[in-house]
Amino acid sequence: MANGEVKFGAFTLGMVQTNCYYVYREGDGKETPCIVIDPGDLGSRVHEELAKRGLKTALILLTHAHFDHILGVDELRKLSGAEVWGSEEEKELFDDPSLNCSSDIGRPCTVKIDRYLKDLETFEAAGLTLQTISTPGHTKGSCCFYIKEANLLFSGDTLFAESVGRTDLPTGSMSAQVRSIKEKLFALPDDTLVLSGHTGETTIGHEKKYNPFL
Repeated sequence: MANGEVKFGAFTLGMVQTNCYYVYREGDGKETPCIVIDPGDLGSRVHEELAKRGLKTALILLTHAHFDHILGVDELRKLSGAEVWGSEEEKELFDDPSLNCSSDIGRPCTVKIDRYLKDLETFEAAGLTLQTISTPGHTKGSCCFYIKEANLLFSGDTLFAESVGRTDLPTGSMSAQVRSIKEKLFALPDDTLVLSGHTGETTIGHEKKYNPFL
């Protein structure tokens, strides 16, 4: 493992204000590799803003396949050359514009996934070690990404600050989502910082006490 502190930042993009995150290990500032999580609908802007910060996309991770998280994927992939990874349980939505709701906004989109990830799979990229946590509910293949070293959880649209993701879209299930959060995410340390696909930051401990949906 390389030396240097784990850092992250975010861009809020698109019609529904989706949070796109980037995470990296602090380096010398000359094309430091980073991981981009959910690039929203503006892949070129993400690429340009990262370049200004001395960062280069080494990997694109997707928490789920909804249009507001995937429309910018192909553009960022083309500009950066990075692979795109996502949950194996979300394949149907990555492949189907009607299920990922991109058809509903007149921009039908699919995503070619270079590597499908399994529940609790640990992997390394950009000098970081992450774990995939499958959290079905918002969609059947929704997942979160956890960096134990930095106590960071990228929760996608599963868990928000004092709220949870909607479950009225294709393959959604509120009962499955509540189970995912209580059984998997609430098993993480209380001081874990939760970075969600919409809204601001929170912690696992705060959500245990104050989330009215749980």
